[in-house]
Amino acid sequence: MDKIISQNIPFLMSEFGRNCLHGIVLKIHVPGETGNIIAIFDRGCYNNLMNQYQPSVQLLCTQCGGELHPGEGQVFVVCPYCESTVYLDKSQVVFHWSLAPTMDKDQAHGSLARWMAGNLTVKDLDQKSEVTDQVFNYFPMWYFKFQDDEGQDVIRQFPAAATAVTEIGRVKIPVGDLRKYDSTLDPLSQSPSVPLETAVGWLANQNIGRDQISELALVHIPLFFFKYKYQQLIYSAVVEAATGEVFANIFPEKSESPYRLVSLLSALIFLCLATFPVIGAVINRMEGFGVGLLICIGLGLLAAPLLFVFAIWVAAKI
Repeated sequence: MDKIISQNIPFLMSEFGRNCLHGIVLKIHVPGETGNIIAIFDRGCYNNLMNQYQPSVQLLCTQCGGELHPGEGQVFVVCPYCESTVYLDKSQVVFHWSLAPTMDKDQAHGSLARWMAGNLTVKDLDQKSEVTDQVFNYFPMWYFKFQDDEGQDVIRQFPAAATAVTEIGRVKIPVGDLRKYDSTLDPLSQSPSVPLETAVGWLANQNIGRDQISELALVHIPLFFFKYKYQQLIYSAVVEAATGEVFANIFPEKSESPYRLVSLLSALIFLCLATFPVIGAVINRMEGFGVGLLICIGLGLLAAPLLFVFAIWVAAKI
């Protein structure tokens, strides 16, 4: 079983990371055979298998065999050994890039605090919550570039490893800041557990075929993973260490009920005021309509600032 998998890694593995009592469950399809094989690997064997599945950025000159080091976005690269110009078909190469962090743990904590104090979360979350854990690592993302019907470049990216914060998929990768992945980052990097073919399958579900992909890469992005406690519950949040953007799936949100109450109350008050001209017209036609209109405008001018102050008070309380 190990021999078959090691020879067909990109083609066989269709499901990863299902834990069981004895190890990791993989569903495997063997080319030329019908059906699938269900195999259980101990975790050491699984880790070795995933280590074999690391994409390589080693490109060799077609003339002299020298190693080439293209930059992100390059289509032609000049060999430093024989000076031949080599065309790069990026749809056939899996690049491996990394993104450098621009902040340390204290700055990341500051970004989290500003997000907690923002408009999306409950009032004073930054003061009433307690950070219980903070971990930094380089998280893997599958990165795809293709062109839409109008010939414009489009980027799609998917998490290349399991994560509780699926909002990470919305991270905007600044392609101009990508650099060649350095093996010295390995101790802080998370290995990909989602096969490339699985991510390509997700693209296919969006009607984007493999032949449309002009460039693909594995990008390790720097992330700070936070856990914090609020009202005896534990929440997770992620700070992207290149831009400081915060991502979270579930967090203490502001309740919408008080805002809906203010809106409903305002609507009812002005609806009532709008009936004054109608009532006046029924009682005394044009003269009554004019009196009712004046009353409506006068009371409306009095009610508007009161409702505005009430709305500010509600916003300050939640």
